[in-house]
Amino acid sequence: MKKGIIIFFGLLFSNFGFAQSNGNEDLKENEFSMGVQIRPRAEYRNGALSPRPDDAKAAAFINNRTRISMWYQREKLSLGLSAQHVGVWGQDPQIDKNGRFMLNEAWANLDMGSGFFAKLGRQSLIYDDERILGGLDWNVSGRFYDALKLGYEGTQDKLHLILAFNQNDERIIGGTYYAPGGQPFKNMQTVWYKHIGSKIFDASFLLMNLGMEAGNLAEPDTKYMQTTGANLSYQPGAFQLKGTFYYQLGKTVADKDVSAFMWAVNAACQINPVWKITIGSDYLSGDDGKDKFKAFNPLYGTHHKFYGTMDYFYASSFINGLNPGLWDNQAGITCKASPKLNLLLNYHYFLTTEDVYNTANEKQNKGLGSEVDFQINWNIMKDVNLSAGYSTMLGTDAMKVVKGGNPSSWQDWGWLSLSINPKVFVSKW
Repeated sequence: MKKGIIIFFGLLFSNFGFAQSNGNEDLKENEFSMGVQIRPRAEYRNGALSPRPDDAKAAAFINNRTRISMWYQREKLSLGLSAQHVGVWGQDPQIDKNGRFMLNEAWANLDMGSGFFAKLGRQSLIYDDERILGGLDWNVSGRFYDALKLGYEGTQDKLHLILAFNQNDERIIGGTYYAPGGQPFKNMQTVWYKHIGSKIFDASFLLMNLGMEAGNLAEPDTKYMQTTGANLSYQPGAFQLKGTFYYQLGKTVADKDVSAFMWAVNAACQINPVWKITIGSDYLSGDDGKDKFKAFNPLYGTHHKFYGTMDYFYASSFINGLNPGLWDNQAGITCKASPKLNLLLNYHYFLTTEDVYNTANEKQNKGLGSEVDFQINWNIMKDVNLSAGYSTMLGTDAMKVVKGGNPSSWQDWGWLSLSINPKVFVSKW
């Protein structure tokens, strides 16, 4: 069955390329490639995302991503198309007439020459270390945008302009009102610039303007918030130092002035080919409930990558409308046991950046607790990888205030993931 599908698409694109070649003698070589990903992941949750109450039972499930991707390329034109089915094992009936197969990528990239390009359609937006814009590959569905990207890429400099405008239906009336339920914003304009100064230093800068829906169908209204910042990276030999700073201003949907910021400093040292150590500190401002809204929003980053793999922060919400901020101090060690096997151990100590109070209005210590994350990655064979992890969270009374549950109970989480991701077909003509 799979072989028949591959042959069908190969013939389809081969015929397409042959027809084009007959009409354009200057056309250079065409290439069509196709890949498949199957990624099941089993999870045991006993306090993931937020602390569990004392009487809560652990949860277990297996989710799965099945993705098929196709790419076509010739001189000055490339196309990408990717469709996927995501879900949990067992949630679909054996006889299913309403499958959830959807496009997660569908884009065209036009090469304008001299480094200039235009990419439009459904695409992922992955920038820098993914703090603000990330692909969220850990999530079973990933993250995508419908957008136009205009840009220039040279040897040392890259400049991108990203434009997006969202609507949830074809409307006859209603202006530009955007009802919630689709993409999380109404419109976006982002400028990103990166300069590669040398082999050991690079710097990038980002400016994003987000328009969020604040009105209703009769009286549409848009509130704008701006995020601007920089990423710096310096890597002389075995040492690596990274610095990040972002500032937010503008308005919230509730029409409150925004003044928020975050910074991060991370260092790594490759001691030898086997051992690597890392340390870092991430600070995200919180809201104090006064005139301005001061809680930094990391927006559409891959939060799972930074603030502990149990996803207590920003991948899931604080409770009771709180936005106390986060200060995450971390240390880690990586062991490359063999060319196919590596092990990672990370420790996080979390604090709020604003004071928090319990229901008796008693001020709490800012310390939220500690998280320990262990992960093992094994490359079984070409295109087949097995990963597993185990984490535990040791929370405080302040954690109960901002996340609920009972942090003093044992909280842990484990997972096992198999990723099969081969490129199964390549054709040139």
